Amino acid sequence: MLIAGFPAGAWGTNCYVVAPAAGEECVIIDPGHLATQGVEDTLAKHRLKPVAVVLTHGHIDHVASVVPVCGAHDVPAWIHPEDRYMLGDPEKALGRAFGAQLLGELTVGEPDDLRELTDGAELRLAGLEFTVAHAPGHTRGSVTFRLPVAPGDSIPPVLFSGDLLFAGSVGRTDLPGGSTAELIESLARVCLPLDDSTVVLSGHGPQTTIGRERAANPYLGEAAGAAGAGEPAPRRGL
Repeated sequence: MLIAGFPAGAWGTNCYVVAPAAGEECVIIDPGHLATQGVEDTLAKHRLKPVAVVLTHGHIDHVASVVPVCGAHDVPAWIHPEDRYMLGDPEKALGRAFGAQLLGELTVGEPDDLRELTDGAELRLAGLEFTVAHAPGHTRGSVTFRLPVAPGDSIPPVLFSGDLLFAGSVGRTDLPGGSTAELIESLARVCLPLDDSTVVLSGHGPQTTIGRERAANPYLGEAAGAAGAGEPAPRRGL
């Protein structure tokens, strides 16, 4: 399997391109602010053909390049219905206005072909199978995408966690649609059952593993009903 990722834009949001191997079809995850060139460079480097864009949630730092990326390659995008409104109204989604200069760098609106994600759905795209888990807390429509171990593959299972779980922290819950209680429940339901070897590729920051976060992340400790050690880490995300 090939997974290429890069941080993009003002918020350093991780965009991922996933394929069975170089030279094959691929899926793009979270093409956010100023991600278009990074996407094109990644596709060219690995000779990949996109078949879909999938979105972990609707915040503008994760979706700002959806329209140009989908338009350039004539592919659909997938988002949870609870976050669909954010594509057309990013300011409402954040509860605050953007500066005019930043707004000039954004493409607001829906791509021509927009489809809705559901909890437990299995998306078979580019020869891969992504399992969708609805994981509200950061936003009402946040989801994660899980890739199981493929036969003969040397890499462990992978969780694209969006802004649910980070290395040492979690997504913020103080924006419209956020809920600390829902986020903790999502951590317990979505993350805790996973094997410790599962690689976590999140929306911001470095990769980690479920085992590492189970041992040291105070929020995952809270989700497990354990007492966290020390002060919780600052929450992250837009």
